[in-house]
Order: sequence, then structure tokens, then C-alpha cells
Amino acid sequence: MSLNYKEFATEQIPLIDQEMMSFLKGHNQSELLVEAMNYSLAAGGKRFRPLLLLGTVDFFDIPLEKKHYSVAASLEMIHTYSLIHDDLPAMDDDDLRRGKPTNHKVYGEAVAILAGDALLTEAFHLVSETTLDSSLKVELISLLAKASGASGMIAGQMEDMLGENKQITLDELQKMHSKKTGELIKFAVEAGVTLSSDNMEVKKNLVEYAECLGMAFQVKDDLLDVIGDEAVIGKKTGADAAHDKNTYVSFLGLDGAKEAFESYCNQAQKSLNQSKVLLGYPEKETLLDAILEELKVL
Repeated sequence: MSLNYKEFATEQIPLIDQEMMSFLKGHNQSELLVEAMNYSLAAGGKRFRPLLLLGTVDFFDIPLEKKHYSVAASLEMIHTYSLIHDDLPAMDDDDLRRGKPTNHKVYGEAVAILAGDALLTEAFHLVSETTLDSSLKVELISLLAKASGASGMIAGQMEDMLGENKQITLDELQKMHSKKTGELIKFAVEAGVTLSSDNMEVKKNLVEYAECLGMAFQVKDDLLDVIGDEAVIGKKTGADAAHDKNTYVSFLGLDGAKEAFESYCNQAQKSLNQSKVLLGYPEKETLLDAILEELKVL
């Protein structure tokens, strides 16, 4: 398998997409609902989280199989549902997502809400129908529920919403983003390890890698909202300032946010290197290295 991130993404994204689309097509009770779900799934996106999960499995030299794609697809379905709901007028009120009109702009608010609800629910349905052992299914479903639910992503989104138009501390900002953005990224790595190895010391270091990666991902997002190209990132820039959001740029300034981004990337690399030492191949270049290098590009 290619260790070049772009080549890896080119190889794997069609397989992730096929897993999502074929599953939803096979459980179709409403053509309009599935059309709305597929609209947001097919709108593009970098598929960062499922690729991270597959890259973690590959880190252990395990061939990728349908069960891995199923769990990866379920993660992307949950991520996409969260974007549909984030874009709603009651939330961030965005008109553009991944370079296309947001779901509610095409299908209306009611259908968009239901499309998001269905993607969330069907994600767990998909994991439940994999060929994995029952105990492993339960573990993965539990991890995914915690990562995406009221103590994970949703908790972070709630804190983000309540923090609008008021001053919070940098520590509160970091804790909020560790949930809102970091939990699904951490799940990607934790699930990949769960599917591949029972080495708890390696798991500990890879989870630390994922936590730092998640924070770097968010700082980069904040930076791109200021310095990014709308044509490249597929959404309007300046939205954070327009909504008076607390961001790493608003706290640290542009240069300070760049320094924080580099620090998180360095910490992630350190934890990843330790994982490789524990597995006996300290000099080996892996897809997790390639993913981190890709993230470093602003």
C-alpha cells in the first residue's frame, strides 16, 4: 500500500464511499431521505477520519478487509450527520459546505434534520452488521457512542454554542475542542487499534498521537478560517469572526496559533515514534506519519 497520503486517499476513498452508499441503498425506505443523505455524503470532503482509521489498521501490517471499511464508513456517516446539523439556521447557519449548497438549502430544514438523524442511526446499524465478533462489535459501538454523544462531540458542540458572544479561557477552549473535534479523531485511531492489536502500551501512545492530532486539526481549521482559500477549503472564510467565536487565532493571534499548531504536531510525532519503538520498527515510515505530514500543510 502506498505511503504517500494523496495516493492512499485516492485508493481508499472510493472504497469507503462504496461501503456507505451500498449500505444505505440496501436499507432504503424513502427515496427522498436516501437522496438527501447521499447528497451530503457525496459532496466531497477529505474523509480524514476514516482514512485515519484505515491507516491505523495498516500501521500493524494488517490487510484491509470489508469489516474495516464498515467501521470506517460508519465514522464518516456520523461526521457527515454532524455537518448537516451544524449548518442549520439554528446552529451555524451556513449556506456552503464542501463547495456546495448545504443540505437544508437544497432539501429544506425538515428533510435535512431527518437526513442527519438517519445517518447517525444507520452508522450504528452498519457496525452491528459487520462480521466482527459480537464482543468486538459491542466495544466499537460503545466507543463510537461515547465519542459522538453527550460526553464527546455533542458535549463539545454544546460548549461551543454556549461560549458564543462571551469570553472563555484558553483552557476551556482546549477542553471544548478536545470533545467537539478531537473525540471522533481519537475514535478513528482507537478503533483502528481495537481492530488490530491488544498491546495496551502501543494503544496508549497511539491514543496520545490521536489526541494531539485532533488538537492540531482544530488549530489548523481556525487558521484556515483566517488565511485559507475558500475555493480550496470549500466553505466561507471569516465565519468564526462573524459569529464572534472563540478560536485559537482570537486567543493567541495568527503567529501564536501557528506556534500552537506546530507544537501539537510535534507532540503527535513524538507519541507515534514511541509506538514504533515499542513495535520494534523505529525507523519505519507509516501511513500515520504520512497523515501527520499532510496535516502540517497550511
